[in-house]
Amino acid sequence: AIARAQAGLRVGLMDADVDGPNVPMRMGTNAPPPVVGDRIQPLLAYGVKLMSLGFLIERGQAAIWRGPIVMKIVTQFLRDVDWGTLDYLIVDLPPGTGDIAISVAQLVPSAEILVVTTPQLAAQEVAERAGSIALQTHQRIAGVAENMSYLPCPHCGEAIDVFGAGGGQAVETVMSRGVGAEGAWRGEGAVWTMSS
Repeated sequence: AIARAQAGLRVGLMDADVDGPNVPMRMGTNAPPPVVGDRIQPLLAYGVKLMSLGFLIERGQAAIWRGPIVMKIVTQFLRDVDWGTLDYLIVDLPPGTGDIAISVAQLVPSAEILVVTTPQLAAQEVAERAGSIALQTHQRIAGVAENMSYLPCPHCGEAIDVFGAGGGQAVETVMSRGVGAEGAWRGEGAVWTMSS
């Protein structure tokens, strides 16, 4: 989100991980968002418009909510936040295939999905299930990002595979096999790896 904003694009970042809203910490801002009329005003950091449940609850407070309330929060963030005109609205989803992923798929059927994994097998399996929901709901998959791919050695700079290797490529292979005639896979072998 920050990189796209620095490139001059209008970007919003919506933290839909209701159980673990970490956008406030990651973006270094945390305050109740102002309300103008009936529209919630997103906060701004690094040129990115932000909305997170983390702005609305006390830090460390658990959000113990079930499906209908979670769906209402996600819907409110999409419809009642004054995002303005954006080039990108990036939605940070929780891992897995729960209510939030399904709600976003229903509310934003034209969304493109970037499937994120780490090299570990357990993370790959969760990412594959999340990607399969996107395919079943006819969303397009833009590609796969493998986070925590390696640790650069502080002495020589060589990559150390702390958590294994190849998780992103494995998920990409599974996702590209699962594409039907609608051609929902757009990644065309796109796997991005990021160091820890």
